[in-house]
Amino acid sequence: MLLTAEHQALYDTTRKFVEQELNPQIPEWERAGIFPAHEVFAKMARLGLLGITRPEAYGGLGLDYSYEVVFAQALGHCVDGSLPMAIGVQTSMATPALARFGSDELRREYLAPTIAGERVCSIAVSEAGAGSDVASIKTTARKDGGDYVINGSKMWITNGCQSDWACMLVNTGEGKAHQNKSLIVVPLDARGVDRKTRLDKLGMRASDTAMIFLDEVRVPQRNLIGSEGMGFAYQMMQFQEERLFGAASVVDGLFNLIAETIDYTRQRQAFGGSIVDNQYVHFRLAELSTEVECLKALVWQATEDYVAGRDASMLASMAKLKAGRVSREVSDGCLQFWGGQGYMWESSVARSYRDSRLISIGGGADEVMLGIICKQMGILPGSRKKPAE
Repeated sequence: MLLTAEHQALYDTTRKFVEQELNPQIPEWERAGIFPAHEVFAKMARLGLLGITRPEAYGGLGLDYSYEVVFAQALGHCVDGSLPMAIGVQTSMATPALARFGSDELRREYLAPTIAGERVCSIAVSEAGAGSDVASIKTTARKDGGDYVINGSKMWITNGCQSDWACMLVNTGEGKAHQNKSLIVVPLDARGVDRKTRLDKLGMRASDTAMIFLDEVRVPQRNLIGSEGMGFAYQMMQFQEERLFGAASVVDGLFNLIAETIDYTRQRQAFGGSIVDNQYVHFRLAELSTEVECLKALVWQATEDYVAGRDASMLASMAKLKAGRVSREVSDGCLQFWGGQGYMWESSVARSYRDSRLISIGGGADEVMLGIICKQMGILPGSRKKPAE
């Protein structure tokens, strides 16, 4: 995919924001276990960063998804994985279905102020017993008068303690698991919503993650996104953007970590020479850099297909799979070369080591990605699709 001067300008603006407005605050936000989402998103909105691909009618820029991927890649300069993840929820995970299928009234009420940085949002799909297995969610919404009445709970919800609303997947019928679900915009200040439980995570420490309980929560039926019963299909579409965004957002951070490791191992002396002068060390760093370049190429090939309207599900799943595995490999490999200093909690390589572990879990575990890839290749048991020639 050929990138333009406009892509570069967006990249530069985003990187500057990250380095000036986010990175200096990371230690404080990590200690607090939360960052001020409304304050940060308001600043980003003033730069036009929260609605890059969203319709101009609702305050967006109306650009194609390649610009969102450039934005995500620039976010990789953040020294903490929490912020790119939380920002991605706002721009690429909770809003695609609303932007594409929501009524004009619903988009004006929720999408426009979210793009303007006035509201924070969450994607609420996972449950304690239903993570990657989206079809097995138990949360229900029954009709009563002009409302849906929602009961259940949602787990591991990013931005959940601060969100003004959530794009929530619920069961609205008794039919087949892939045909009885709907996406509903749920205001999180509604009576019956309890999201006081903030979860204590291994990594991604600077963002808040909540467990949300819903007890007879009333939501107007007009808050339905698109058609009832289409929620599973809409969510699979949202996952494509989530996976591309997530994969793109780790690339530059991994390059930075390798560069930082090279600098550190040049300075660190052992057995009469610099650590980096050992052939194993500099060969390994070259291998890791090659792996990140491969991930970057895969992300951009998937993006090109997605922007062109081709089925990008296999390449997006491959990019998501590769992002998780390469992130773990790079952070672990670099930490080893930092020695004891790399094991210190405050070191950048230790933070990357902690944060990177989530990438192979959130947004569809590695095993789910492999299942999607196998299905697309025609080698999943029971699959009749012929492999591409």
